[in-house]
Amino acid sequence: MNDALETAWTQVVTFVPKLVGFLLILIIGWIIAKVVAKAIDKVLERVGFDRAVERGGIRKALAKSKYDASDIVSKIVYYALLLFVLQMAFGVFGRNPISELLQGVIAFLPKLFVAIVIVVVAAAIAAAVKELITNTLGGLSYGKALANLAAVAIIGLGVIAALNQVGIAVTVTVPVLVAILATISGVVIVGVGGGLIKPMQTRWERYLATAEAETSRVKAEVASSPSVDQQARAAAQPVASDNGRGASAGPVV
Repeated sequence: MNDALETAWTQVVTFVPKLVGFLLILIIGWIIAKVVAKAIDKVLERVGFDRAVERGGIRKALAKSKYDASDIVSKIVYYALLLFVLQMAFGVFGRNPISELLQGVIAFLPKLFVAIVIVVVAAAIAAAVKELITNTLGGLSYGKALANLAAVAIIGLGVIAALNQVGIAVTVTVPVLVAILATISGVVIVGVGGGLIKPMQTRWERYLATAEAETSRVKAEVASSPSVDQQARAAAQPVASDNGRGASAGPVV
């Protein structure tokens, strides 16, 4: 009986300092995480990070959110620091499943950060390409559709690259690609079997005729527009005529 009480008392005496250390690490780490997150938020707002991100095409994604880009970054930093604090705090008790789980999550964070950066950069490139194509081919009937298609393709490639970065590209993209290929094969089979070749041929001929008409219209507008030399000559003619009238109006000696 005395041995059991002594063992229990020894365990309590050994556990209490670890519990105190756990609480101290948790409280101090939580305060440091809060301070660092607020500092990062203020610094990002002062350097214009929110405006830069909005110009990159993320404004629509954050339109209904109560956080701006700097708030989201500060929250990510805050929770990442909390993970480190929890790992240190639970490490006081020695090797345990919670510490191993937190260690795995922390090891995953750099991959997640790179994946988020890839998606943001892809969205910015897609917005720039869409704006460029829209401004360049805005006069054509298919210009807007082509711009949207290019933007979607770029964002899709960015998402695939991000999934590959975090290690879930195979489990996610392969079924999606298989489903897309199966859908395309089904459409082709149904179209061939259902006699849709003629309607599709007619539609493609209409599309090609529309594109050719648009191209001819653009060429005609370019050809009919006056060149720079013609505009300069037209601007110089009134000046020359005025000078001629002024010279003839003078007295004859």
